[in-house]
Amino acid sequence: MRRPPALDRGSVQLDATLQLLRTEEGKAMGPAPKQAWPPWPPLLFLLLLSGGSCGGCPAVCDCASQPRAVLCPLRRLEAVPGGLPADTELLDLSGNRLWGLQRGMLSRLGLLQELDLSYNQLSTLEPGAFYGLQSLLTLRLQGNRLRIMGPGVFSGLSALTLLDLRLNHIVLFLDGAFGELGSLRQLEVGDNHLVFVAPGALAGLAQLSTLTLERCNLSTVPGLALARLPALVALRLRELDIGRLPAGALRGLGQLKELEIHSWPSLGALEPGSLAGLNLSNLAITRCNLSAVPCQALRHLSFLRVLDLSQNPISAIPARSLSPLVRLQELRLAGACLTSIAAHAFHGLTAFHLLDVADNALQTLEETAFPSPDQLVTLRLSGNPLTCDCRLLWLLRLRRRLDFGAAPPACASPRHMQGKSLREFSDILPPGHFTCQPALIRKSGPRWVIAEEGGQAVFSCSGDGDPAPTVSWRRPQGPWLGRAGRVRVLEDGTLEIRSVQLQDRGAYVCVVSNVAGNDSLRTWLEVLQVEPPNGTLSDPNITTPGIPGPFFLDSRGVAMVLAVGFLPFLTSVTLCFGLIALWSKGKGRVKHHMTFDFVAPRPSGDKNSGGNRVTAKLF
Repeated sequence: MRRPPALDRGSVQLDATLQLLRTEEGKAMGPAPKQAWPPWPPLLFLLLLSGGSCGGCPAVCDCASQPRAVLCPLRRLEAVPGGLPADTELLDLSGNRLWGLQRGMLSRLGLLQELDLSYNQLSTLEPGAFYGLQSLLTLRLQGNRLRIMGPGVFSGLSALTLLDLRLNHIVLFLDGAFGELGSLRQLEVGDNHLVFVAPGALAGLAQLSTLTLERCNLSTVPGLALARLPALVALRLRELDIGRLPAGALRGLGQLKELEIHSWPSLGALEPGSLAGLNLSNLAITRCNLSAVPCQALRHLSFLRVLDLSQNPISAIPARSLSPLVRLQELRLAGACLTSIAAHAFHGLTAFHLLDVADNALQTLEETAFPSPDQLVTLRLSGNPLTCDCRLLWLLRLRRRLDFGAAPPACASPRHMQGKSLREFSDILPPGHFTCQPALIRKSGPRWVIAEEGGQAVFSCSGDGDPAPTVSWRRPQGPWLGRAGRVRVLEDGTLEIRSVQLQDRGAYVCVVSNVAGNDSLRTWLEVLQVEPPNGTLSDPNITTPGIPGPFFLDSRGVAMVLAVGFLPFLTSVTLCFGLIALWSKGKGRVKHHMTFDFVAPRPSGDKNSGGNRVTAKLF
């Protein structure tokens, strides 16, 4: 039987070495007697020259570049080569033409720790294909043609910690697909045709800490499957066509600390309960379609430290909108559509030290936005059309201490400062640099307006200043008037009062203000009470305190009034007609005569004389 080539080369080198040693020794010792070499040094040299392997190295592979590694990439192999050393710890078979992996094919490699089968033509993996690889820690299967992951495929890989399944044709994960990977910590399944993840597909991954789902065909977040991952710490959901994150979709991930949602073009808003049950420290929702900071969805994340909302069409950060995030340290909103950051926007954030709002449309960033500007360490503000006026004096004062990143902010206006970086200015500013003009009222409408009750009243007010002032309205000793309701302030600063009521009578104050100062104007509204004419009904929508509300009748009320008045009238008419009927029935049958007798009195003392009787009739 022919010996392996490695042994032939080792024997030749060993013989040459021994001959050289004998020659040198003979020159040094002279005719000293020969000593016999013990039988074990040749075996020792043979082991050393063969790299300490327990078997030969396949001719198509490289076994010398790394210890205990067999490297066979890009060799056009269609099957796993034979004769692999049993003590191999790294086997690289990437970039070949392997089409299948049968059960027990690698069972001899019990010490194997890393296996790279990426970019082959594997379409099926038989159950038990990795049987015997009880020491395997890393398995790379990306770039193959795998379609379905079923139970039993990864049996025997009890020590596996990293599994890469990217760039395959996987359509679904069946229940129990990863059930025997109890030590797995990182799972990569991006760039597949994945449309469904069974509720029990991820069961058994008790130690999985990192999961990446990207560029798949999932239409919903597989919440039931994710709930089987009690130790998950980082979840990355990238480039998915998902339009909403339902309330409670991630409720079972109590240990999750990092959540990344990247490139969901259909995600326009975050529902208030979508992050319920989470206790995140790092949240990134980038390159989506959010139009506003999702304050309601974030308010319970009191341990959140890093928030990234970059590349969303968010136009403003309202005042105190992030105040519930008391431990927030970093906010990134680069490449969005920011036009304003309100005063007190970051108040309540005592640990806040990094703000990245580069590449937006901000014209200024006022000092009042921060609870303590001196605590700010990093401020990325480049790529904004900044107006360098008195509002940026605080930034000029801190320009040497702040970390602006690769590009410090530069002025876009006024013209004589255009393109100049903030770091280029000296401590002593020339006249006309970083200045403002206080606001002044230039135009106003009538200061005394008379309106009828139920009508409309309008007050106009505008001002000039640098920067452009804002116009606000209020009642004396009353709150500021808003932009909604019956009494409202329009976008151009006009005060509009609709359906004027008696209590609207009084003074109204217009305040025009900017960072350099303010100006005010007092106006008056007189309301004329309208008395409704007789027989008409008043407007039911107008009420005045202390004055009884108008009385009106509906159709039912009118019917009741008519019924109440008509019944007595009908009774009277009936009684009259009854009496007339009785009178007409007795007419013609009544005799209008009477008969009576008259007896004359007797003379006194004449007892025998009779009386004279007279009978009379009266007609």
